[in-house]
Amino acid sequence: MILRTRRLSSLIGVVAFTFAAAAIAKPHPIQVKVVIIAMFEIGKDTGDQPGELQYWVERDHLDKIYPLPAAYHAARMNKSGEMAILTGQGTAHAAATIMALGLDPRFDFSHAYWLIAGIAGGSPDRISLGSAAWARWVVDGDLGYEIDPREMPQDWSTGYVPLRKTRPFEPPAAPLDGQVYELNAGLAQWAYDLTRNTPLDDPDALKEIRTHFDGAASQRPPSVTMGDEISSSTYWHGKLSDAWASEWVSYFTCGKGQFVTTAMEDTGSLQSLKYLAQAGRVDWQRIVVLRTVSNFDQPPRGMTAAESLARQRVGTYSAFLPSLESAYRIGHAVVSELLTHWSAYDHTVANSETPGGSNP
Repeated sequence: MILRTRRLSSLIGVVAFTFAAAAIAKPHPIQVKVVIIAMFEIGKDTGDQPGELQYWVERDHLDKIYPLPAAYHAARMNKSGEMAILTGQGTAHAAATIMALGLDPRFDFSHAYWLIAGIAGGSPDRISLGSAAWARWVVDGDLGYEIDPREMPQDWSTGYVPLRKTRPFEPPAAPLDGQVYELNAGLAQWAYDLTRNTPLDDPDALKEIRTHFDGAASQRPPSVTMGDEISSSTYWHGKLSDAWASEWVSYFTCGKGQFVTTAMEDTGSLQSLKYLAQAGRVDWQRIVVLRTVSNFDQPPRGMTAAESLARQRVGTYSAFLPSLESAYRIGHAVVSELLTHWSAYDHTVANSETPGGSNP
C-alpha cells in the first residue's frame, strides 16, 4: 500500500511538473496598444519612394518584424506597443490580412486601438487637397445591382441600385451585413479635437493645383475635419460619380453621414474587425478611420473625366506626398497621445470627454 502511494505521488509529481514546464515554455501574448493599418506601399518598407507604411516604419522605429504567412505582409512593431500592418490593395486583401493578424495567438489585441490611416480621393465640395478627415461612418460602395447607364430609365440618376431594391435609393434603406459601419463617434470626436489645429503642409505647387477646381472647399488650405467615407474596390471618377457617392452615403446612413472621402479597403478591414470583436479578440469601440486627400474625385476645370482618370496613378496624385505626410502627422499625434498616457486609455476608451483629448 505504501509502495502504491509512493508511485501515485511520483506520477502526480511528474504530471504536475510537465504542466508547469509547458506553462513556462509557452510565452504570454504580446500586448499591442495601437495598430496602424496601412493599405499600400510602392516598394520596400524603408529607404525608397514612400507609400502609406513607410513613414510609420522609419519615424516610429517599427524594427521588429513578425512574419504573417497567412496575410499580405508581415507585421512590424516597436518596444512601445505600437504595431503597423500593410493590408494590400482592395477589400479582399484587407479583410484576409486583418483576420490573419487578429487571430494570431502571439498577440493580445484586447485593449488595442486600431487606426486606419491612408490616402483617399476627396470631394472638392467638402474637402481640400492634403486635408485629413476623421470618419464616423464608412459605407460600402460595391454591394448592389448595376445596369449600364445607357440602358437605365430616363428618370433614374444612376444605374446603380441597392441590393433587393428595384430602383436607385428606393426607401427605406436596408443595408446588408458589411454594408454600413458606424464607428465610435466619441472616439472620432476625441481624435478630431486632439488634432484639429495641427498645421499641415501647403506648398506652392498645391496652391496652384487648387486654382483649377471650382468646388466649394477646393480652394481652402489643408486642414483637419470630420467627414465620412465610401469604400469600394472599384476606383470611380467624375462629377456624376461624386453625386452618386454623396447620395449613397446619405441614403445608407439615413442622412446622418456626409460623403467626404473615397477609398478602397476600409470595409474589408472593418468587416474582419467586426467579426474579431464578436469573437472577443478586439474592442470595436477602439477603431478610428483617418483618410487624407491625395486627389480630387473628379476632373479639374476644362478636362474630361476620362482624361483626368488617365492621370490618376499611385505616386503621381496631385497631392500624393502632402497627403502621406498629413496621414502620418495627424495619425501620429493620436498614437503618441495614446502611448504617452496609456494608463488613462488602457481600460477606458478615449472619448470626447477625456481630459487629454483636447487641443483647442
